[in-house]
Amino acid sequence: MANYKTVNPATGETVREFDTLDDAGVEAALANTHRGYLTWRNSAPQQRAAVLSKTAELYTERADELARMISLEMGKPVREAKGEVQLSAAIYQWYADHGPALLEEERLDVPGAEESVVYRRPIGALIGVMPWNFPYYQVARFAAPNLMLGNTIILKHASNCPQSALLMEEILRQAGLPDDAYVNVFATNEQIADMIADPRVQGVSLTGSERAGTSVAETAGRNLKKVVLELGGSDVFIVLDSDDMDATVKSATKARLSNAGQACNAAKRFIVTEDFYDDFTRKLATSFESVSAGDPLDESTVLGPLSSQSAADTLIEQIDDAVSNGATLLAGGKKIDGPGAYVQPTLLADVTPDMRAYSEELFGPAGVVYKVKSATEAVELANSSVYGLSGSVWSSDLDSARSVAADLDVGMAFVNEHGTTLPGLPFGGVKRSGVGRELGPWGMDEFVNKKLIRVSKK
Repeated sequence: MANYKTVNPATGETVREFDTLDDAGVEAALANTHRGYLTWRNSAPQQRAAVLSKTAELYTERADELARMISLEMGKPVREAKGEVQLSAAIYQWYADHGPALLEEERLDVPGAEESVVYRRPIGALIGVMPWNFPYYQVARFAAPNLMLGNTIILKHASNCPQSALLMEEILRQAGLPDDAYVNVFATNEQIADMIADPRVQGVSLTGSERAGTSVAETAGRNLKKVVLELGGSDVFIVLDSDDMDATVKSATKARLSNAGQACNAAKRFIVTEDFYDDFTRKLATSFESVSAGDPLDESTVLGPLSSQSAADTLIEQIDDAVSNGATLLAGGKKIDGPGAYVQPTLLADVTPDMRAYSEELFGPAGVVYKVKSATEAVELANSSVYGLSGSVWSSDLDSARSVAADLDVGMAFVNEHGTTLPGLPFGGVKRSGVGRELGPWGMDEFVNKKLIRVSKK
């Protein structure tokens, strides 16, 4: 059964199909990664680091090939895709450079024994369930720290990214990773649930929708397996003031429209103090209208299609619901004529709690702007969301901006930048945006046995 397909979202053309696993394939993946763990866990940290460093090198060497593949599969403009490849390479290299030191023993100053030492040890085979919006980056931030630890990985990618999934597996093997340390699977959701329940699997990391996260967490909890979940977001872009509104609007446009707005930590709610609201809103609407869509494989394209027609349909339904219930449409609001899953950059105002756009995540090139009287009101509105991934505060008064950032109920808050992701920074949220952290040393502290060995004289 061909559930895994490359469908070009710019044209709707089905390019290639792949069959899902049979029962023997499920067992082989479990058996191989468990067997691989028993060997990989005993490899020297420097050996693991060398594999990750070679992986980074290969990502750089094959950047054009990798970038064009995700442009074809999920519609990311190729110049943005090249940036994602570079970031993924940087993550593998960061763990190659810092991983061995992060695995060093920790001696505790606790009396009553000759020594008390904490060792960081792997725990076993893990499952990664990855999404389509950043096909390489989101795998890198899960795979790199866990391979560095000595864990092994069963990787289930999104069903619309099969060829990019195979490319990642190929590169890791070309870098010298043993075949049974990382196994790509074209598995169904039901097969993944069975794998999570298997005693050979010790944990699962999912990046995706709230619905998928709830399902995986329920299965993992029932089987006492550790989970890391990176789910949705309705991130705020709070403008307290601006001494260069054109620059602020340029940043806001990029924060909302990069990757066609398909990012969990994209700016989705623009909250602006009343003295600056009219200027910001007028200029942002103009900026949105100036962005044109094109073929994602064209180097000049800024806005690509959404990942699928169904994704475009869902976004249009959310926009139409808001407008029909009284929201003001400031820009866009419609599908772009022609083939492909294209939606105009859209800006809404006067959105109220009875509209879907108020509480639901807008996963596409659409944002909502709100007027507030004060920083206090901005924080209250920001924190009213069920999500808590990230947010940004924009102001020339850094002390005021820091204070507002500190009051946001999010996992990541930024001042005068939005959504920055770097290998050494923690990534993750609170509330319904998920649990756990990825990247940096925090990424190596999730699926790890912090094993105490205490030695006393007889």
